Amino acid sequence: MHYQYERTTGCRISDAWTFRGLKVVILENEIVRVTVLADKGADTYELIHKPTDTDFMWRTPWGVRDPRRFLPTSGWPEGLWHDVYEGGWQTLAPTGGSPMTYAGAEIGQHSEATTMPWDVQVVHDEPGRVTARFWVRTYRTPFRIEKTLSLTAGSPVLTVEESVTNEAEEAADCVWGQHIALGGPFLSPDCRLDLPGGTVIVPGEGEQTTRRLKTGQRSPWPSAIGRGGGPEDLRRFPAKSARLQDYAVVTEMPDGWYAVSNPRRRVGFAFVYPVSTFRYLWYWQVFGGGSGYPWYRRTYNVGLEPFSSLANGQPMPGSRKGTAIRMRAGQTLSATMRAVAYDVPAAFKGVAKVTPDGKVSFARNSR
Repeated sequence: MHYQYERTTGCRISDAWTFRGLKVVILENEIVRVTVLADKGADTYELIHKPTDTDFMWRTPWGVRDPRRFLPTSGWPEGLWHDVYEGGWQTLAPTGGSPMTYAGAEIGQHSEATTMPWDVQVVHDEPGRVTARFWVRTYRTPFRIEKTLSLTAGSPVLTVEESVTNEAEEAADCVWGQHIALGGPFLSPDCRLDLPGGTVIVPGEGEQTTRRLKTGQRSPWPSAIGRGGGPEDLRRFPAKSARLQDYAVVTEMPDGWYAVSNPRRRVGFAFVYPVSTFRYLWYWQVFGGGSGYPWYRRTYNVGLEPFSSLANGQPMPGSRKGTAIRMRAGQTLSATMRAVAYDVPAAFKGVAKVTPDGKVSFARNSR
């Protein structure tokens, strides 16, 4: 029988936990605590900034459900995903978006990997550093997905090294991304979203009466045209009482990072990634406006999701060329990303930059 170190200081890691019947892996240090649902997509369920007791990850109203313990009332391809979606952060590959047919196989909402159990191995367990490796093979598509999560002592940075491999003996399409959802109490109208720049496109999603933005536009970040034709500053988050829901994509970004800062709580969440791989930042917005299944206007959350492609690999507006990656037989794609919990200064005027190693720099002047 294997017994892990039961340290109470420095970095700690354990895969000896279960929650609601699911195997859980916990990594933590003095600053952050990360909880991963190994038996359900290797989802990052919690990412907590310990000094302020702030969990950045959004939680759905129903939270964690063990898919083995109940039987859905139908085999609805969209519902099967949402029924067990707890919020947080999922790895999506080789599909992402609405239900689709992939090389003759029916695939439900987003990705089959997010509803599967993943294998896990603790590969480093020392006071200065802890690391866990997760991997899975999808069943209707020919892919192996692997990710390694690491924390070092005294650091607010979670490092994620991820790869997707086409194990088919023929070329196959891949949509690869990070489905990251942020919610309250961290997320509020006090928050500010900073990006390095880019172009905003708005394909339109949801009912026209609940959209925040004018459909079909192409605007420079952070400006956009609101549904009523007036200006909209995308650095700001409407209140839940606005009853809005929308979806936009930011592309042509010069660097791969974003930062959400809450000056009132004095804490922020940043994510940095290779923009050469994840060229599209999906921006899912639910400010109390998601009517009907599954939200019923109960939720206040955003998804800020770096992806290789547009949803389902669809073309950019005005183009006929699909955006999915065409991977050769046996080809592997890899990326290193970092999630950062940072302190927001009292004289906060915005985030100017997040470096690839996770260092956050603040703006000196308001924009």
